[in-house]
This record gives sequence, C-alpha cells and structure tokens, in this order.
Amino acid sequence: MDSLRGLGVALATPFDVDNKIDYEALLKLLKHTASNGANYWVVMGSTGEAITLSNQEQDEVLTFVKNNNPNNLPIVFGLGGSNTFALIKRLEELDLSGVTAILSSSPAYNKPTQEGIKAHFRLLADKSLVPIILYNVPSRTCSNMEASTTIELASHKNIIGIKEASGNVQQAEEIIASTSDDFMLISGDDMLTPALIKIGATGLISVLANALPNHFNQLTTLALNGNIAESQKFVNNLNELSDLMYVEGNPAGIKELLAQQGICSNSVRLPLVLATKSLQADISSAIRKL
Repeated sequence: MDSLRGLGVALATPFDVDNKIDYEALLKLLKHTASNGANYWVVMGSTGEAITLSNQEQDEVLTFVKNNNPNNLPIVFGLGGSNTFALIKRLEELDLSGVTAILSSSPAYNKPTQEGIKAHFRLLADKSLVPIILYNVPSRTCSNMEASTTIELASHKNIIGIKEASGNVQQAEEIIASTSDDFMLISGDDMLTPALIKIGATGLISVLANALPNHFNQLTTLALNGNIAESQKFVNNLNELSDLMYVEGNPAGIKELLAQQGICSNSVRLPLVLATKSLQADISSAIRKL
C-alpha cells in the first residue's frame, strides 16, 4: 500500500498536569510532524499510551486527529489486546471512516501458541472493515511471532503487512523473501531502519520521529532511494538520543524530549512516571550534541 510507504509517526498522546488529554498540545504535535516529513500517523499505539485511555478517550483522540489533518495524511489506528472477541466487538463499534488500516499487536500475557496467534489474527482480519497490519513486538508481548506465522498470515487478503520490532534482521529477511511484493514489512525499530529497508522493508513507524520528523524523513527517504550508507550516518548520529528514549520506558523519554522542545508536557499516566532529573539532563545534553 503506497500510502503507507515511508515514515509513520507513532503519535504520543499529550496530557496536561491533571493527566487529561491536552488537545492544544496534540494539535501542536500534529502540525509539527505533518509539516516536517511524516507520511502517515499511527494513533493509539504503545507510544500513545492507549492502554491507559478509555475507549471514549481513544475515540475522541481519533476524531480530533481526523479533524485536524489538512495534509490528508493516512491514519493507522492501534488496536491490540489479549481478548480476541473483545477486540472484534471494539472493531464493530469504532468509526473507521478515514482510517487506512489497523495496527494490531500480537496478544500478550495469555501467551498463545503460534497457532493461537494465527487464529486470533485471521478472525480479526475476517471481521475488520479496514486492512490489518500485524505488529510483532516481543519486548512487550513476551512472545515472538515466528517468520512462518507471519508468512502464513500474509496470505489473508485483509492482512497487508507487519510492523516488525523483534530486532531480528534474519527473521525480517525470511518474511520478505517468502511473501508477495505487496505485503509490507515496516521497521519497528528506529535504529534498524536502514538495514531493514536494504533487504526490502517499505519504511518505518517511529517513536523518536515525534520530536525529529525531519531527521527520520531524511534517513527513511535516503534508504528507500538506495542510499543506505548516507541513511546509516543519520542513525549513527541519533544512537545516543534513541537509547535514552527507552531507559525509563516509552513514552516517558519521548515526552520529556517533546517537553524540552515546547511541544507538550512530559506528563505520562500511571503506572508510568515522569522522566527522572538525571534522564532529563541526559536528554538535554544529547539533543544539544545533535
């Protein structure tokens, strides 16, 4: 799907000091990313703290993004969980007008087998009115979607790609080699993007691009145009800052960086907590170097 080629920004959800959604700051973030190279937005992913928002809040954020999209960027909506039938019910209730695709992480906690993961996603894809992008993120789900599982699911007409965040380039290579050209493998790791694009990935869904969309647009575009070495130079310059984004959990790091840029506050919802003074200082130092 060409509209989802390039840079996707996994949008943070700004909160005010009372932990209510800060729509003024969200508008600022939308303008910042749209005007500096985002090709599409991912709403209510892990970085958006979807797990701590009510369904009503998620719906309101989605509506706000739809209504504040003058560049008409494609919108991907995050919808994952460990209760297959609850997800199907949620799909039936959602207003998916204006949504290009659903990004759905593999079930966590109940730790399904590979057969369970396949059954889960097949049923979700059968019921969804918009295409599904699989999301493999073992660091959060504690289980890896094996390459064979993704390859089998790729044959479903309503499953169009995978955000691969396993950190396993060999696994990504196997998926790309064994799926059709129109099945997208999207990098879910900012720093692995040139390596994954080199073997056939179609772009990146990025956390750090909330703050630095122009940098990530350039590194993604360079890689997609075959300039892997130049793209890697961007990555090398961003390594220190990228590592800091995860020292105390995502999105505590990226929200601190956004706060230092004057885009939104660094507020996160429990059980996440604000970046420590030490991390704040390290981020400030890294962004000055950059």
